[in-house]
Amino acid sequence: MATDYTDGTDWIRGGPQFGPKSGQNPRVENLRAIGWPYAGEIDDPAWAALCAAHPGARPMRVVAQHRTGYEVAAAPGEGVAVESPPEWQRATGYRKGLVAPEERAAVGDWVLVEGGKIVALLPRHSAIKRAAAGEHYKQQLIAANVDTVFVVCGLDADFNPRRIERYLLLVQGSGAQAVVVLTKADKAQDAAPGAVAAALAEVRAIAGDAPVLALNAKDRDSVAALAQWLQPGRTAVLVGSSGAGKSTLTNTLLGVEKMKTGEVRESDDRGRHTTTHRALIALPSGACLIDTPGMRELKPTGEEDVADSFADIEALAAECRFRDCRHDREPGCAVRAAIEAGTLDPGRLANYRKLGGEVAGAAGQLASRRARK
Repeated sequence: MATDYTDGTDWIRGGPQFGPKSGQNPRVENLRAIGWPYAGEIDDPAWAALCAAHPGARPMRVVAQHRTGYEVAAAPGEGVAVESPPEWQRATGYRKGLVAPEERAAVGDWVLVEGGKIVALLPRHSAIKRAAAGEHYKQQLIAANVDTVFVVCGLDADFNPRRIERYLLLVQGSGAQAVVVLTKADKAQDAAPGAVAAALAEVRAIAGDAPVLALNAKDRDSVAALAQWLQPGRTAVLVGSSGAGKSTLTNTLLGVEKMKTGEVRESDDRGRHTTTHRALIALPSGACLIDTPGMRELKPTGEEDVADSFADIEALAAECRFRDCRHDREPGCAVRAAIEAGTLDPGRLANYRKLGGEVAGAAGQLASRRARK
């Protein structure tokens, strides 16, 4: 039976700022094991102020989110259901008096809990989000307070550089580092020698500063390449389409079969949703991992910077003869010259234009929603 840590009346002597010797306190050590960023006093003024405002509450991390509510924990493996604030239980929206969906807690968030109820949400240090599917604009949080986003893509029919560009756009500006993980490298190499090297070169050409690795998600030695991003106190999230190997990767990192995995269809190498909700899991390395369901739609929120994600095209555009060059048939176009020379993939240019239009449209919708508040 999980320990009830939801009553903070005596959770740490000396108050919520823990004090200089707090690293010796077993409860703080338990929090550190699920990603609490402070070994001693809280150096985030906003966090410290909220903790001081709720002296009877204790910090806990959201480890699972269901349709009916949240599970939080104060130690690895200790999940307990808590009651949400009343305003989170009402319909979300961007009109006055409503709470925007991204202002409610998500997996990875730190909250203050007192008497079995969430009384405060601590400000996020990073947030991965997208625009939710549907006609009406709404943001959806994927994970909060993560250090690394593993963008997982299989080296089979799932391999799609344009989708990887879309993921990298969503991660850019989130406060987390993107790492592209190409799974099923063993099968790809067996099917076509040289295929893995070619895929790595193609993705590295579009990934900017993001590291790109190819591995076999079922092999522990292969997965060890991710160890530098999974050190104690760090939090990572897995994102990618169904069947990409996220749950298999999670099981290998855990050393046990905890997450369900599904076979991909032979006809198109697509997988079924084996992860049905987001969940935070403590790893043996001391890091935390958030597994997410496969996402069919990746719509930008309007807060992204396309120029930053496509810095290579922006640099070429700066060399065009005309400042307003549309990179179509204008003379002196450096972008078209790069395509003709084979140094720029025309598919990347097309995606740059497509995503630029989507971000601009979403930014307009976001501004309209915020104006209603």
